[in-house]
Amino acid sequence: MKSKQIRLTSTSYAVLSLLDLLGEATPYDLKRALEQSIENFWHVPHTTIYSEPTRLAEGGLLSECQEAGGRRRKLYSLTDSGRRALREWAGSPESAPPELRDEGMLKIFAGADPHAIFTRRRAWHEAKLIELEGLLSEMRSGGGSIADELDWSAAQRASAEATLRFGIAYHQLLLAQVGRFLLELEAAARAGPTAKKGTRSGGAPG
Repeated sequence: MKSKQIRLTSTSYAVLSLLDLLGEATPYDLKRALEQSIENFWHVPHTTIYSEPTRLAEGGLLSECQEAGGRRRKLYSLTDSGRRALREWAGSPESAPPELRDEGMLKIFAGADPHAIFTRRRAWHEAKLIELEGLLSEMRSGGGSIADELDWSAAQRASAEATLRFGIAYHQLLLAQVGRFLLELEAAARAGPTAKKGTRSGGAPG
């Protein structure tokens, strides 16, 4: 089948990177590996991780084969073209600037109660931190992580562990910052509103 020209996105490279690590995988394998590695620093919608391999196969960057029996799962692996595209992309020093896309901050900008937003945010970071610490513990102890299921090499485990540690550090940092914000908001609420002295209505100096 002739390959068609496709545009490669950050999600494309995430899939290529995972398959470079896994060797051969189903979309479900990719989703599991994503959750324990890339998703700690780069969000990829789960619907996309199921559809992107097919698109990359159509572009000649992945090979696709289907099991003859059983669940007849589709298995994907890198082609030479896919491996070359991944190496060229990874080897380039160019990258898009990091983005902060935070709906909570957008709501606060629009007038939401910061205390309510930060309280929910703190609970989310706490839960995520527990999740990632559990995954890291499983990986280190051989307790049924995807690294054990797919028999990853020591180098592959080290790469996945590094991203888990990065994710843990990120949530610890954000928890500390959110905690400081909440303390400041609570202190301000206890102090109560303070009238500005020496000003007339409209803010002009007296």
